[in-house]
Amino acid sequence: MFKFFKSVGHEMKLVTWPTYKQNRHDTMIVIVSSILFAIYLGALDWAFSALTQAVM
Repeated sequence: MFKFFKSVGHEMKLVTWPTYKQNRHDTMIVIVSSILFAIYLGALDWAFSALTQAVM
């Protein structure tokens, strides 16, 4: 068990963590993508709802 934790500690030292600037950039990409995807799905929902109401 001790060997496992020692190996985890060693691997964590090898990780390259993102900088604050990279983290902020990636977060903004996720937020903008989520908003655009929500708008797209909302438009599809509205269109199919209108189509369904017109048919019925």
